[in-house]
Amino acid sequence: MTENFELIAVLENPNFLMNIGNVIRNINGLGVDRLFVIDGQKRLEDNLEELRQRKSLLKYSNGAVKWTDIKVFTEAKTCFDFLNKNGFISVGTSPHNICKRQVKLTESKLVEPKLAIWFGEESKGLSKIAAELCEYCLTIDIKGKVESFNLSTTTGIVMYEATKQREKTMHNKV
Repeated sequence: MTENFELIAVLENPNFLMNIGNVIRNINGLGVDRLFVIDGQKRLEDNLEELRQRKSLLKYSNGAVKWTDIKVFTEAKTCFDFLNKNGFISVGTSPHNICKRQVKLTESKLVEPKLAIWFGEESKGLSKIAAELCEYCLTIDIKGKVESFNLSTTTGIVMYEATKQREKTMHNKV
């Protein structure tokens, strides 16, 4: 992504380093090089270089953690305020009707110049505060009997759609 067309993935209180690593691999493969992690339990290092040395992150990200800018926050509101201050629009993801409004991923327009897409904790999803702070929540049509996809699958699907839409918009402006 270019500097004037920024996209950030935000993970809210992920429980497993394996999932963080898989998300890093997903977003890196799509050309997204920034990940914000809200770590309310303070399990992650604040120092990026120390975080990059975590063997499990190196393994599950297939090394992509080395090229990913990761910023750790302890609260959703602090992360949101940082993003908002820097001109980002925040959009959540949830299979439940918890945001101000729900937008199907297939009907979304994810082309804001500065966009942060929030993904909730593996079993509980987005917190109430994160859902309230986001402009809206994206939903993925589920065809089978399950209620939702796992965290890394959801990030792959949503971030793929976002990068696809943004690339198309960038090419149309040229």
